[in-house]
Amino acid sequence: MAREGEAIEGELGTELETLRQELERIETETLLAGENDHLNAIVAIHPGAGGTESQDWAEMLLRMYKRWAERQGFAFTLNDYQSGEEAGLKSATFMVSGDYAYGLLSGETGVHRLVRISPFDQAARRHTSFASVFVSPEIDDTINIEIKPDELRIETYRSGGKGGQHVNTTDSAVRITHIPTGTVAQCQNERSQHRNKDMAMKFLRSRLYELELRNRREASDKLEASKADIDFGSQIRSYVLHPYRLIKDHRTKFEMGDTDRVLDGDLDPFLKAYMLSRRAVTKTATG
Repeated sequence: MAREGEAIEGELGTELETLRQELERIETETLLAGENDHLNAIVAIHPGAGGTESQDWAEMLLRMYKRWAERQGFAFTLNDYQSGEEAGLKSATFMVSGDYAYGLLSGETGVHRLVRISPFDQAARRHTSFASVFVSPEIDDTINIEIKPDELRIETYRSGGKGGQHVNTTDSAVRITHIPTGTVAQCQNERSQHRNKDMAMKFLRSRLYELELRNRREASDKLEASKADIDFGSQIRSYVLHPYRLIKDHRTKFEMGDTDRVLDGDLDPFLKAYMLSRRAVTKTATG
């Protein structure tokens, strides 16, 4: 009877855990009611000032988001990667494909700050590094974004770095600049220059659309104090690895001490805290 009781207790525990996960999934979906929340996400990462330190931190962020996507069962595609001079990266653009990928990641836009003992400093001094993250939705062709050909500067260059197995040594990579806004999109993942140009145009359209949405939301964003401009003095989250270990979101005040777990892709507590705070701000704004 004792063994049967243990078996029943184990089954109940499994069922309760399944139920808990399902309830969390439903709750998360109720928080994702934005117009574009259901779309795939296009994410760009750029290091701040600081050379190798910041470039290495940007690489750590890239790995964190890749691990998060894997945890979610989402597809992760690295579309453009520019290697750092000694370590890390100068820029990276990737796509996360899956239901509500954009809604989940949209709150990651901003400056991320790292404090640690530098692995590149022979004196083992503490360094502070910054990297910016920008998230936009992958929009489809049904959304009208007018892009005039004479407003574009299209450049080709030689692929390199970690673009994937199709990267070669020809000038197949494409960089497109939207001159009026200074928005840049590039792709080097495909063997064909034509395919890279198509993908770069898709990224450009998505970023211009997100820029338009941000302009439209400007008035309502003033109600949310945490929506600071993206510069290297207004970080949204700090990752402290020395002299103590703590990751804190400055908008929601949510924090976790298990830094390794977060950097290995367990971002869900931070994402949920942001979505809850966003809903609270929306309710306040609507009265």
